[in-house]
Amino acid sequence: MAANYNNSAWFYDKLSRLIYGNALVKAQVYLLDSIPPGSKILIAGGGTGWILQEIVKIHPGGLSITYVEVAANMMVLSRKRNIGGNRVDFINDAVENVPLANDHDVVLTPFLFDNFTEESLQKIFGHIRQSLKPGGLWLNADFRLTGKWWQKILLRSMIVFFRLICGIEATKLPGIEQCFAKHGYAAIKQKSFFGDFILSTVYQKL
Repeated sequence: MAANYNNSAWFYDKLSRLIYGNALVKAQVYLLDSIPPGSKILIAGGGTGWILQEIVKIHPGGLSITYVEVAANMMVLSRKRNIGGNRVDFINDAVENVPLANDHDVVLTPFLFDNFTEESLQKIFGHIRQSLKPGGLWLNADFRLTGKWWQKILLRSMIVFFRLICGIEATKLPGIEQCFAKHGYAAIKQKSFFGDFILSTVYQKL
């Protein structure tokens, strides 16, 4: 069952800023410069939709975006965002339930995979993977553990909170970087944030 952030829609962005400052925003904005003009894009797990407004700052028009978000309350907020001259198809469902065309130039998964168990990660990754063209770009931002003691404490606190509030299935962080490596994706651009706890990577499908 997909995690559903309906219960947190009204405070999610404020909570993230309280804990991480602007780190989650910066981690996602860092990826957006890699989007080529005129791209067909899949955004899986778009949240409150603020990222659509950030995309407009770089690409005022010409993009075709499939925007998938499972939480209806998040989708309500997303639909109110300025999308400029870009075309956005809003789909309120879990991405694994959505039939995806296989001609996307770019896939964006912002803090999506940390919600899942290792088994679910493999299934959802495979479903999204087939939507990306050969040579296409996969922009991913998510948490990672680099051995710092506070990272484990913060991660555990997040998981417990969002399991209670939003029903995420994860009990630990799945092997996200390993999953990309396993399927032959090449990291062509990468930057870490918030004491290396957050990693943003531009992958290319070979």
